[in-house]
Amino acid sequence: MNHYETVFILNPVLSETQIKETVKKFEDFLISKGAKMVSKEDWGLKKLAYPIQHKKSGFYHLFEFTAPGEAIEPFELEFRRDERIMRFLTVKLDKHAVAWAEKRRNKLNAKA
Repeated sequence: MNHYETVFILNPVLSETQIKETVKKFEDFLISKGAKMVSKEDWGLKKLAYPIQHKKSGFYHLFEFTAPGEAIEPFELEFRRDERIMRFLTVKLDKHAVAWAEKRRNKLNAKA
């Protein structure tokens, strides 16, 4: 099981319900492929550095999870097929990045 982090940007014209449905869809997809969710973060509506699909903002979400390597390709294929997703990036975390992500999560939990 490898440790991964995925950040994806949802179209800003989506309603709150559509955003929740989309996030749930991808979370369920990962779990069905044998992944275990470590954390999920909703970063909210953010201004983009450059326009994507003629949009100047998007809803950012972050998934941190452990999964077998063969689960990533179908996961990213689902992102490409969904028109609600503007961009996504999945990275495999090494031991240092995992420690940093844990430290960041703990700092966020302390603020909340």
